[in-house]
Amino acid sequence: MENILKIEHVKKYYGESSVITKALNGINFSIEKGEFVAIMGSSGSGKTTLLNCISTIGTVTSGTVFINDFDITKMNENELSDFRRTELGFIFQDFNLLDTLTIEENIALSSIINHQNPNEIEKRIQEIAIQLGIEGILKKFPYEVSGGQKQRCACARALIQSPKLILADEPTGALDSKSSRMLLETMIKMNQGLKATILMVTHDAFSASFVSRILFLKDGKIFNEIRKGEKTRKEFFEEILDVLNLLGGDVDLVK
Repeated sequence: MENILKIEHVKKYYGESSVITKALNGINFSIEKGEFVAIMGSSGSGKTTLLNCISTIGTVTSGTVFINDFDITKMNENELSDFRRTELGFIFQDFNLLDTLTIEENIALSSIINHQNPNEIEKRIQEIAIQLGIEGILKKFPYEVSGGQKQRCACARALIQSPKLILADEPTGALDSKSSRMLLETMIKMNQGLKATILMVTHDAFSASFVSRILFLKDGKIFNEIRKGEKTRKEFFEEILDVLNLLGGDVDLVK
């Protein structure tokens, strides 16, 4: 299988001399094309630092981060900016939509910035909107639609450039249970129907039960890894709870 993400011996230290915090302390893993993977861990486990290093927002102290065979740890700021815009998609907890633009314009923004063909942009938006069930709200503004619809718009925006990897940072954190389920089902459609490769950071066991594989972090290292396989979501959820009980810390066992 093709590796979309490959993390090798990644370390991230903060501080100087005798006061050093080892946020990441030798992380190794890979994500194959078409996987839906979650990173879990309590506060201070290193999951946010890891996501920052993968998203090009942060830098590693040592080690390498390959995305689609490109070593992003060797890129300069201009190269990282271009890479981030074309190769990565982002789903944020607070939507990050512009209220002065319609849903359609929010989705199209990155494609317009990249000077892509307007006809191709419109065609792509229609395809994604139909898949995600938002084709009827494209002409509306963010303040005219529900939270769940805003989040599906954010998903469409993440998909518009056909990125190699989509990064989701606590995407259900600001949503109620119903909206959370709708978003996670949308992400399943993105993964299975649109073949998107997704890495999601979450502390919520309910959200994690929708993915195919989970990496658990503790003290900057991978503590455990589990796969859904042929298990039902309920069985996988129970397995997640068992690992979280071993892990300890401030994680959400039930949404």
